[in-house]
Amino acid sequence: MASFFSSWIWSERFWLPENVSWSDLEHPPPGVEYPRLEHLLLAFPLAVGVLLLRLLFERLIAKPCSRILQIQAGVPRRAQPNTVLERLYQSKSFPDERQLAGLSKQLDWDERKIERWFRVRRNQDKPGLQRKFCESMWRFTFYLVICIYAMNHLWVSPWMWDLRKCWHNYPFQPLSPQQYNYYVAELAFYWSLMVSQFTDVKRKDYIMMFVHHLATILLITFSYTNNMLRAGTLVMCVHDTSDIFLEAAKLANYAKYQRLCDGLFVLFSFSFFLTRLVIFPFWIVYSVLFDSWEIMGPYRAWWLLNGLLLVLQTLHIIWFYLISRIAVKAIFKGKVEKDDRSDIESSSEEEICSSNGKSPNQTSKPMNSQSSDLNGEAHDH
Repeated sequence: MASFFSSWIWSERFWLPENVSWSDLEHPPPGVEYPRLEHLLLAFPLAVGVLLLRLLFERLIAKPCSRILQIQAGVPRRAQPNTVLERLYQSKSFPDERQLAGLSKQLDWDERKIERWFRVRRNQDKPGLQRKFCESMWRFTFYLVICIYAMNHLWVSPWMWDLRKCWHNYPFQPLSPQQYNYYVAELAFYWSLMVSQFTDVKRKDYIMMFVHHLATILLITFSYTNNMLRAGTLVMCVHDTSDIFLEAAKLANYAKYQRLCDGLFVLFSFSFFLTRLVIFPFWIVYSVLFDSWEIMGPYRAWWLLNGLLLVLQTLHIIWFYLISRIAVKAIFKGKVEKDDRSDIESSSEEEICSSNGKSPNQTSKPMNSQSSDLNGEAHDH
């Protein structure tokens, strides 16, 4: 039964082109090595190492940098202790009108006061700028280092300049140490993101990011198993490039360097458009769809891999719509406005007035304050 299940999972008719078998890949010429799935097992312990490295990086490097930039953890305004409201908050942080009316009678509080209590209580659980800064600085450092490593390898690779060479003599293409290191590092990083997304700052596109990370892990695994490393390294490098500018813009925003933030975000928008809406679909996906069809012909796993690439491209289009709205405001209004995905709930002007005794004009804050920080995401891969 186990052998039948294994043969069904690893069916040569599904995974490999016609007239190619697993045995052909298991016995490469002397001095040549082909990718094998067991090579990727190293990514699991490495992902644990990445998580530990991130903890050390945030504690020893990112936090000291945030203090130098005077980015404090921040102590949010705390809600007045109330057992009844706290009990309801633990089960429902947004009470409906019927519950508000019941609480008003029970506590002899005005409904607006109860709404204000829940608003303050929700903001009390929101993450501070220092935590966001540390997360962004970790991702910025990883993307920058891995992109430099990838470009150093790809710049001298002939298939970067002629994508048809990605499919010459496929799948009998030798595995280089640079390709292996790049694949394992990226796979370990995205496995670490799959784990850390449950504890990181929550975004409104949490589900989209989960789908994105899952599609990325599947693409990395499948393309490695099928020895599509040449196209795979191009895909990963294209995605890493724009993420560098995104994380840099967020760091500038948290540090309240608004002009730098605006400039970096416009650069990110341009690089995102160029890499993910031009180079990725019209060069890389085109080559995977049409050049590979012409040179080697389609097979079943080929359809699966192209389907995953199209899932990524769909997410790119959705994200660029959100990004372009912010970029247009940055260009024409001179500042990056609050992202539609912002995870911070701002207090109403009335609450600010009642707590500070100031008019709305006196209490207005710059757009790079915590209540409207730049939370846009486009990464991952």
